[in-house]
Amino acid sequence: MKKSQNPSAVRSRQEISTALLKLMQEYPYAEISVKQIIMETSLARKTFYLNFRSKDDVLASILNELIGEYTEALSKENVDPLTVIFSFCDKNKAFLSLLHKNKMLYFLLIRLNEFLPEYGKTEDMSRNPFAKLMGELEPDYLIAFNVGAIWNVLFKWIDRGMVDSLDSIQETLKKYLKRISA
Repeated sequence: MKKSQNPSAVRSRQEISTALLKLMQEYPYAEISVKQIIMETSLARKTFYLNFRSKDDVLASILNELIGEYTEALSKENVDPLTVIFSFCDKNKAFLSLLHKNKMLYFLLIRLNEFLPEYGKTEDMSRNPFAKLMGELEPDYLIAFNVGAIWNVLFKWIDRGMVDSLDSIQETLKKYLKRISA
């Protein structure tokens, strides 16, 4: 579904997304209905369905927006992908915590596995941080390997209550990557 960029439509989508996130703080995701989401907003039911098909569509939209921000940060020159990943997690602790609470962190992993290989194909290769890491190697498998490995480490951090320092985890991963590349 192509989303309108009309300011009113953008505000409506934001209000609906905010309502879903607020409800996820209070109720299990599985128990939240579209009706509840609408009642948390000042919008009509019709407005919801003009923008989204379901609550899952709202969640997918939130994930897509966050992944868009993540890949935009990856596109900047001379960035370290690990630093971008850890900054993303630090910035989005509350959202990641909501996904964890609802046993839905795998939604993020699924979206990353869908999005990153496509991102790698369309991104200007001179600015693509993965190109430097992979060179002539098969990108689909390497992206899947990296997404799975790094995000599982981050899921462990989330599972532990996000109390460990992201800097220390990042340094541990860098040491490990250096060790296996030697």
